[in-house]
Order: sequence, then structure tokens, then C-alpha cells
Amino acid sequence: MAANTTFSLRSILEKEKLNGTNYMDWDRNLRIVLKQERKEYVLDQPIPAEPAANAARAIRDAYERHVRDEVDVTCLMLTIMEANLQKQFLNRRAHDISNELKNLFQKQARIERFETTKALFHTRLTDGNSVGPHVLKMIGLRDHLERLGSPISQELATDVILASLTPAYDQFIMNYNMHGLEKTLTELHGMLNSAEQNIKKNRSDILMVKKGKGFKKH
Repeated sequence: MAANTTFSLRSILEKEKLNGTNYMDWDRNLRIVLKQERKEYVLDQPIPAEPAANAARAIRDAYERHVRDEVDVTCLMLTIMEANLQKQFLNRRAHDISNELKNLFQKQARIERFETTKALFHTRLTDGNSVGPHVLKMIGLRDHLERLGSPISQELATDVILASLTPAYDQFIMNYNMHGLEKTLTELHGMLNSAEQNIKKNRSDILMVKKGKGFKKH
């Protein structure tokens, strides 16, 4: 069962090899697979110095495991790169490859972070559009910033989402802030969906009243 799971997850990596323009997605998928295999540490920790011959058995076992895992991860990384990158890193270790790729594609990451931040802070709900998909989009942008290494606190993310709403939600926003509510973004999403239904109902009731006043007796 474990082998099947590993094979299934590794198939994610085979869909698109690292080509110089997809580093962030590639690195994220690689870490998902390695986390499942309990080998993600290899990317972040260099192989320690070889223990002395009289070192404790546990220390030697940990070292030998790290060496084995490093070989596995290095080979995996090389097989999911385009040929030109393979040649560049052919004789390097996984930890070194990971660090060099970060430096190599740092500019790409900065641009992606800027564009994501810009999209998050400039997204606005427009009249006629549903609040649910709007909030999910903003949550997705916030999550993406976290993956890029620039997390935004839940409190700030909540403020940004509330500030993006139309004036129809002013009463909801006032109540939310006055009561000092501290909800997760998922809970906020649910509350705004309910608020949207109430807003639509109130608009419908007002429209019915206006139509009723428009009738004239003959």
C-alpha cells in the first residue's frame, strides 16, 4: 500500500520537469512527495560529518540513513529536470542542488511574490458577483504568498478581505469589528456567504415594497 502511494505521488513530478520557468511549482510538488516519503529533511540539511568508529549505534544509523536518503533524493531531483539542468547538477548533492536552484530562480520568485501581493491587495468584489468565489480567490492568493516564503497573518488577511467588499457589506463589517470576532478565513468565508443571502433577501423585500407602493387604485 505504501509503495503504491509513493508511486502515485511521484507521478505528480513526472507531469512537468523543471525547465527554468516553473521552479516554484516544481519545488512545492517535490516537497510534497518527499514529505510523504519522510525525506524532505535532505533538502534542508547537509549530510553531517561521518561519525567516529566508536560513535553510538543510533548516531551511525542516523548518518547512514541520511546518506541513503540523500542518494535517493538526488537521483529523483535529477530525473525530473530538463537535460540542460541535469548536466549542470549531475555531480552535486540534493542539499546543494536545492540551495543553488533557490539562488538561480530567486528573481523569478521575487516577481511571482510581487504579482501575487499586487493581486491580493487590489482584488475587489464587484456588484453582481458572488462573495464566495471572491473570498476563496483571496484565500488562495494568501496561501500562495505563504508558499513563496512571505506569509501574511490571519488578522491582516481578514482586514484585506473585508476591505475588498462592496458597500453592501458595510453593516456586516461594522458588526464583525465591533464584536471583536476572530474567525478563521474558512469561517469568515461561511459568514460572508450567509451575509450575502441576507443582503439579497433584504433587496428583494425592498423591491417588493416599492412595487406595492407603485400600484394605483382605479
